[in-house]
Amino acid sequence: MSPRQIVEHMLSNDAFSRWLGIELVEVSEGNCVLRMQVREEMTNGFHILHGGVSYSLADSALAFAANTHGRHSLSVETSISHLRAVQPGEWLTARSSERKAGRRTGVYDIEILNDQQQCVALFRGHVFRTDKKWEQ
Repeated sequence: MSPRQIVEHMLSNDAFSRWLGIELVEVSEGNCVLRMQVREEMTNGFHILHGGVSYSLADSALAFAANTHGRHSLSVETSISHLRAVQPGEWLTARSSERKAGRRTGVYDIEILNDQQQCVALFRGHVFRTDKKWEQ
């Protein structure tokens, strides 16, 4: 399967990412760009984006990017730093960057940008690559 086919298959089977309204913008081996619009029900008690939602967007970008190598890859460690508040109605873009593409492990950085191309969060994820291949 091509990287795009893998990610499209994953997204079509990922009910949570679909509920978030995540859209696939770009995909290539080791990289992925996603976007979504912040809805009112995604805010916290301060009426800004709940951190778990931005985390979930980044986590989906990690999963999709890591699996583009054609093997089932699973996260083993992740972290996020929230840098700016996000308001309902804003569009967020998550851009992954592959830092290490090893045989068994991978490291990815995901930057989440707002409408003004300001970085609102930085996420790093480590994945484990299994031997199971993506097949058509």
